[in-house]
Amino acid sequence: MDSTPLLIGFVIMSLASLAIFAVGSKLPSVREHTYYHSIVPFIAATSYLAMTFGIGDFFKLDGTVTLTARYIDWSITTPILLTGLVVTALFGRKSDPGFLVSVITLDVLMIVAGLISSMSTLPAMKLVWFAWSCAAFLGVLYILWGPLRAISRSEGGAMDGAYAKNLVFLTVVWILYPVVFAIGPEGVHAITPLATIWAILVLDVVAKVVYAFYVAANIDKAMKSMVAPESYRA
Repeated sequence: MDSTPLLIGFVIMSLASLAIFAVGSKLPSVREHTYYHSIVPFIAATSYLAMTFGIGDFFKLDGTVTLTARYIDWSITTPILLTGLVVTALFGRKSDPGFLVSVITLDVLMIVAGLISSMSTLPAMKLVWFAWSCAAFLGVLYILWGPLRAISRSEGGAMDGAYAKNLVFLTVVWILYPVVFAIGPEGVHAITPLATIWAILVLDVVAKVVYAFYVAANIDKAMKSMVAPESYRA
């Protein structure tokens, strides 16, 4: 398999991690987002480096390969991204660990079920685990769009607007992942393994890098509208 897109992914994620941290806000009330979003591409870079060398590749009897390093990456990075969303939704309010625990648990189950589906060779078993992964994903979306959206909206304000924008962006991008999974070699084989790697690379860059700068812009704008200009320090 051509490792070029994997090596490109490593380079992009490595540089993005440094860039996000360098330009991210260090304002005490929101600097946690800078840390969240700079560590995510660093973890992704580690995954892409491992995949470049074939570490974690699981070869199946049907001739397809599951890149387990990718799933390890997602099981760590997606909870971090979700933490940033939950923190934004509950900004300035009493923290409720129940939301964070629930959404991360469902998210990790989604990744694990997807991995089992990918590693399965029997079509029926693959479909069952894919469906279970999608069910967990729907649970994640319910928490983000249901109770957390209601809490964020209850007081309105600039940070609620930031949460809504970030939520829409991440939801749209994340929905595309199971689509690529379904049409790729882990699903119906409508596209080649190499095309799948390129597709996921693009999604990863959007979800981990573009999203990070989008979040920073939205939160920065929200904070500036909430405090006096002379007291704001980026």
